[in-house]
Amino acid sequence: MSPADRLRSSIVFGFDSAWTDRPKAPGAICAVGCDRDGDLTFHPPRLVSFAEAQEFITTVRHGYDVALVALDQPTVVPNATGMRPVERLAASVVSHVGGGVQPANRGRTGMFCDLAPVWRFLAALGAVEDPFRARAAAEDLFLIEVFPALALPALDDGFAGRLAAPKYNPAHPRKFRLEHWQAVARTVGRTALSLGIPALAGWAEEMMALQKPRKADQDRLDATICALIGIIWRAGPTEGSAMLGDLGQGYMVTPISPLIRLRLEAAAARQGIPFHVAD
Repeated sequence: MSPADRLRSSIVFGFDSAWTDRPKAPGAICAVGCDRDGDLTFHPPRLVSFAEAQEFITTVRHGYDVALVALDQPTVVPNATGMRPVERLAASVVSHVGGGVQPANRGRTGMFCDLAPVWRFLAALGAVEDPFRARAAAEDLFLIEVFPALALPALDDGFAGRLAAPKYNPAHPRKFRLEHWQAVARTVGRTALSLGIPALAGWAEEMMALQKPRKADQDRLDATICALIGIIWRAGPTEGSAMLGDLGQGYMVTPISPLIRLRLEAAAARQGIPFHVAD
């Protein structure tokens, strides 16, 4: 049975929220749905506020038994300062490849303070936040936290080496490399094809052809990575993804490759942080 077959009557949303809710810096959301007959629908990424994302999810999920929102923003943040344990675990991979992990704590005003927009979004959405139920359930609306920078080294071994993280953010022109942008878009397309989602692969090919991508394009590309993470978790092979951390102190759902699994498992054992492979 293919991943697309296992996705029947489900829709997966990828939401790169950008963490704050500034009109000039919106997030991006997309969706991949599979109806009861196995027919796939791809909703290309669009720029959205939190309220617009919630409206999109509420509208588009109709007709599907299961909806899963893969959100690129911490959703369980009990700590007042510093990093959550799961961020230290993610850093064992992300820092190795030359990327960064932003700390999530309640002291970050506008992002995780009591008035941060993410809490209003989560309350209005009313999704169940239980990754393992989200993988197996026959109905309901679920949400999981994901992290594209951690997923990319698992989706492409070329990003997994020392300081091999792609520099594909156009907002950092001194670091940005067009060939890295193309490599990430190619990885999205190849992953989409492996999951049986040709429309998403075609969209990624269009992104790969851009000669001057903008920050908004990167946000949209990251939204598709979020969706792919959710699809792999929901419908992929059990050895293909894992939940790091826990629902009390914070967690992430991520794809894993053999190489990335070894690094994460070793770091999890050293740091005493839960590591659960999908079952």
